[in-house]
Amino acid sequence: MEDVSYTKGIYTAVAMTRTMDSGLYQGVVSLERDDGEELENSVYEVEGTSGTPEEALEEAKALAHRILGELEL
Repeated sequence: MEDVSYTKGIYTAVAMTRTMDSGLYQGVVSLERDDGEELENSVYEVEGTSGTPEEALEEAKALAHRILGELEL
């Protein structure tokens, strides 16, 4: 499954999925700054798990939108 990238100002959020040991899937978002400055927390996990990678990616995309929406430029 392909990762999905969103950009707001100097920030890029990449939504992706990972397979858990239980066989379920979890959405993950990686947040980066384009100016090279380090972030305190650059990886965010969706709280729950999903039965399919598609569901997990949708949850990760929603999380990426929330994260970027909360950023002040």
